[in-house]
Amino acid sequence: MLKLFDTHAHLNDEAFDADREAVIESLAEYGVDRVIDVACDVRTVDKTIELLEKYPFIYGTAGMHPHDASAMDNSLMDRLKQVLSLKKMLALGEIGLDYHYDFSPREVQRKWFAEQLELARELDMPVTLHIREAFGDCMDILKAHKNGLRGVMHCYSGSVETAYECLDLGLAFSFGGAVTFKNAKKPIEVIEKLPLESLLLETDCPYMTPVPYRGKRNDPSFIGLVAERIAEVKGMSAEELSEVTFNNANRVFEIGE
Repeated sequence: MLKLFDTHAHLNDEAFDADREAVIESLAEYGVDRVIDVACDVRTVDKTIELLEKYPFIYGTAGMHPHDASAMDNSLMDRLKQVLSLKKMLALGEIGLDYHYDFSPREVQRKWFAEQLELARELDMPVTLHIREAFGDCMDILKAHKNGLRGVMHCYSGSVETAYECLDLGLAFSFGGAVTFKNAKKPIEVIEKLPLESLLLETDCPYMTPVPYRGKRNDPSFIGLVAERIAEVKGMSAEELSEVTFNNANRVFEIGE
């Protein structure tokens, strides 16, 4: 049995409204020992808080996703700070830049990305980063806020060269179902080059369902498929890979054994 840590899930999503409890209570039989539920919008963070209070093995993060940066204001920043004081909140995020969809203006995304990075530094917390087609601006902002910076590049999609820059900034990398896709050339190349101690597993459920279940709703029970693919790339057993990434996640998110 693998010992698995899903470091990025959205069990708060409405896709789980019909069977959330059943999904969560089934995870132990798949070796899923810990899950981080990510609240992408501080306005709806109560759904995540309920999960943290109900399930001992579920932890949380909270932040304002770049898609919703236009809705961010100082009062929500105060609310975010309050939420992050909860015992089982591990990181600020997911935050970042998304120039693929541009649901919020880019200058607004950059403003609130920087502000939330500064809050993470103030709170001495890791960050969970969402960066899509925006690595130039992302790296400029991260380097400007590198003091105290730590955390994870979620669903990393950048180059090997940028990955090395992120490593130098103290960041880890999480990979999910996309590594099982036929066109996953870039993430596989990055995984080959990255040190083992920098790798984490995630599902990003209900999105990014791994092969052979693409097209179905994703959930943390599928994370073993991600572990198996990354283990194959790194030339090790899935059991070894799951143990290493489990320990990596505990270290990155500063959780005791």
